[in-house]
Amino acid sequence: MAALDQEALIAEMTAWRRDLHAHPEFGFEEKRTAAFVATQLRAFGLDEVVEGVGGTGVVATLRRGSGNRAIALRADMDALRITEQASHGHVSQNPGVMHACGHDGHTAMLLGAARMLASEGGFDGTVRFIFQPAEEWGKGALAMLDDGLMTRFPFDEIFGLHNMPGLPLGHFETRPGPIMSAEDNFEIVLRGVGGHAARPHLGREVLVAACAVVTNLQTIVSRRLSPADISVVSVTELITDGTRNALPGFARILGDARSFRPEVSAAIEKQMRIIAEGTALTYNCTVEVTYTREFVPLVNDVDATAAAVDAATSVFAPGAVKGKGEIVTASEDFARFLDHVPGCFAYIGNGESSAPLHNPSFDFNDAALIHGARFHAAIVRHRLPEG
Repeated sequence: MAALDQEALIAEMTAWRRDLHAHPEFGFEEKRTAAFVATQLRAFGLDEVVEGVGGTGVVATLRRGSGNRAIALRADMDALRITEQASHGHVSQNPGVMHACGHDGHTAMLLGAARMLASEGGFDGTVRFIFQPAEEWGKGALAMLDDGLMTRFPFDEIFGLHNMPGLPLGHFETRPGPIMSAEDNFEIVLRGVGGHAARPHLGREVLVAACAVVTNLQTIVSRRLSPADISVVSVTELITDGTRNALPGFARILGDARSFRPEVSAAIEKQMRIIAEGTALTYNCTVEVTYTREFVPLVNDVDATAAAVDAATSVFAPGAVKGKGEIVTASEDFARFLDHVPGCFAYIGNGESSAPLHNPSFDFNDAALIHGARFHAAIVRHRLPEG
């Protein structure tokens, strides 16, 4: 099989990535994106391309040789409800939605790997290319699994990549064991009696109570959990029905909590309920607490991670591969796949000057595309060797 022209592949991936960036779609709305992906995969000559898996997901299959093992490579396709603040030529054409997390780059990298493997081969077995919807709100992986992913397209291992701002371009980082946290969401609703701002004693306003709850929640991590357990509790919104001269009788507090063990998640919820109920009682209000678990911890398999590091070492420059990276308290629903098969999730550098993820000025670094594609191809050849 003929080797691809690398410069031509880079140009193709860059064009794909910029097209995807200009046409972002929110989770489970990725119809154009999925159609674009499926069209490219069919043009590469893959054995099977199936659309509509888990809603808008795409799964493609490539077989070579007679090996009976299969591995999966996964990319996410969805964008965020963020208004882009940029002036480059591929700015979002979908107002209020943008690829602020680099999923356009992840999709283009995996397309590049599929193009490379379909053209060059170099492995013996089956590769599943999984293009997943709705990663950002933690529902896409579950939707694909619920749609029979593991029985319709079985595989033995799975690997995924995410770009990382601040990590130098051309660098690779992962770690065995826990690497990304669980994410729990919470809502705390306080109810009292609103009234005139000049006569607070005649009502039971809830704003002071809500502020006390927000402050007291900060003691969960600092005073109620073991310092040996990494965890974060963040309040992200405080909404009331008050106005300039009217004290509120309703307040809604929203936020999320991050942890790496189910026991810690349970402790956070327990302490949150104690604090909310105790604070509400102190201020003569009523309170309701809703606590949900959206993402599970992402725990890399030890052997799969060692294989990923070996594969990365074969394609990245000496000294650019780190196999014992830092734990990150962000979350990823790639973790759902690891409930079914072993695998590894890793990061590639988006550059030290990159804007942060989920920032309105973020843009995936096109120079990183070839590094991701080469890694995907390398892990396939490493885990499904010929001969």
